[in-house]
Amino acid sequence: MNDVVLIDAGGANLGSVRYAFERLGARVSTSADPAVIRAASRVVLPGVGAAAGGMARLRELGLVEVVRGLSQPLLGICLGMQLLYGSSEEGDVECLGLLPGRVSRLVPVDGTDGRPAVRVPHMGWNSLRPIGHSALLDGIDDGAQAYFVHSYAAPMGPATLATATHGADFPAVVGDGRRFGAQFHPERSATVGERLLRNFLSEAIA
Repeated sequence: MNDVVLIDAGGANLGSVRYAFERLGARVSTSADPAVIRAASRVVLPGVGAAAGGMARLRELGLVEVVRGLSQPLLGICLGMQLLYGSSEEGDVECLGLLPGRVSRLVPVDGTDGRPAVRVPHMGWNSLRPIGHSALLDGIDDGAQAYFVHSYAAPMGPATLATATHGADFPAVVGDGRRFGAQFHPERSATVGERLLRNFLSEAIA
């Protein structure tokens, strides 16, 4: 089984993400040591909080260039996915630039124009709609439910592997080469989240 290193960038979901991988039989460690991170066969960037704080923490730890230079499969979760992009409106901050585009705030809808009211932050279960084929989404059907907590979303683009809708469509899962992201929380998304993490560990993603 692959060894997984969770980047210790201060995310509050580190423990739950670690437990989710351990339940799948993975060897998991949490580290901010560049050598440990570079040596892992799989790297995960969890994150809960704001983009500016997340990037400040990575800079403080000297990990920005470490993450940018990784060649093994990398999975960003929630804020960790957003940090993969070029920049974020949240704090007007430069991010890792591994995926092109700018993360922007979700737009609330008050319902007065006939559309259903939409509140921000987006919290709760929502449907996934896979686009095309990706090994990361094997076994995850159209309409599968995942758990989201976020106020910002990445831009739609070629890296989008699955979408969800909250007022408008946004990327729920992204991937480009060995760089992947899940806007939802796999560790809180029951069998759907378990399947995505299992796929990330599989030989199909190498």
